[in-house]
Amino acid sequence: MSASQAATAVSHSDAVLVTRRIIAGYGFWIFLLSDIIMFSAFFAAYAVLSAQTAGGPSGKDLFNLTNVAIETACLLLSSFTCGLASIGARTKNSLWFYGAMTATFFLGAAFLGLEIREFAGLVARGAGPARSAFLSSFFTLVGCHGLHVTAGLLWLLTMMAQVLAKGYRPDIQRRILCFGLFWHTLDIIWVALFTVVYLLGVAQ
Repeated sequence: MSASQAATAVSHSDAVLVTRRIIAGYGFWIFLLSDIIMFSAFFAAYAVLSAQTAGGPSGKDLFNLTNVAIETACLLLSSFTCGLASIGARTKNSLWFYGAMTATFFLGAAFLGLEIREFAGLVARGAGPARSAFLSSFFTLVGCHGLHVTAGLLWLLTMMAQVLAKGYRPDIQRRILCFGLFWHTLDIIWVALFTVVYLLGVAQ
């Protein structure tokens, strides 16, 4: 193979890699936007059905703002530690990266534990999702967010394993960036959920 042919092959390979990165980045933003659209539909359904209690308990009767405030603090703190993990990855500081990712995992797991306890308590009081349209929309909206947090925690563990196995390669850095965007998006959705569902629900 001549020098010119080798140069052409290398440039073609680089162009293919760049195209793949662009497609992957575009696909991830499409995923995030589709998730936001889905949650918007759930919020709209909740807004319509929040008053349909069928003679059962309302949010004012059920919601414990102290418990929800602790959940919110855990998730917001996890967003901060996730940001620290991103900085650690960019600077290739393993102590910062692994320490912050571990803190993010435990804060996210604490959030999930509190949410599961809340759901179990509501069901034990006879306020399960089948009790009324209000509760059906509540469990769907909040539960869907909880499932996303669960998926995020599994993704977090995967990223820690990939850094351990492959180091801070450019493709791993991009995946860490995508994970951070996903996690911060969940925090933004939770702030909206906390305001619309819990604060307004108790105020009604």
